[in-house]
Amino acid sequence: MYTMTSKGHVYLVDDDHDIRIHLGDVLKRHGYGVSDFSSAALFLQQAQRYTPAVLVLDMRMPEMTGLDLQKVLLEQDWLLPIIYMSGESYNQEIIDAMKFGAIEFLWKPFAHTQLVQAIDKGLRLGSERHSDQQRLLRVDSLHQSLSPREKSMLSLMLLGHSNKEIALATSVLADTVKKRRAQILAKMQVNSLAELLALCKNFDPPSSKD
Repeated sequence: MYTMTSKGHVYLVDDDHDIRIHLGDVLKRHGYGVSDFSSAALFLQQAQRYTPAVLVLDMRMPEMTGLDLQKVLLEQDWLLPIIYMSGESYNQEIIDAMKFGAIEFLWKPFAHTQLVQAIDKGLRLGSERHSDQQRLLRVDSLHQSLSPREKSMLSLMLLGHSNKEIALATSVLADTVKKRRAQILAKMQVNSLAELLALCKNFDPPSSKD
């Protein structure tokens, strides 16, 4: 994954050559990095992964539609913020696009300011998602350093159980719980339970997935 030094990266996918080139020029003048593709298939074959980035996507294209591409990206866990643009679309297409996570739908022709505003919104969202992914990767790495007993106790801590409740649930002395709690905080590189809860937000420990 490449980090952009510009304002962010825009993938532009539209089978209309003139629209694609025109919008690409406009976006470059606004300081974005731009990669343009004439089809969804070419995007899947050639696109390099940048962050932060957004996908500006035509809804109706031959062979592979915008919705088809969106579904493939979801299957690949590539959570790009998607901005759709279309000259004509059915209501169901718009509903499906939003249901699958699109952040904006622009009707052609649209003002350049509309597109820029949508892109900036998408880049902010993309940055937040990337930061979240990096945090969860770090949590997973730290979690692997815990012993099985510490992992079990961490799960109880994340559920909001007190030391007394953890002692009863695990059949250990309260002093032992306190010591393990301190060890867990140290291994997870935090100083308090509040920091631990913030760090582990949306983290699903492997041991709890069974």
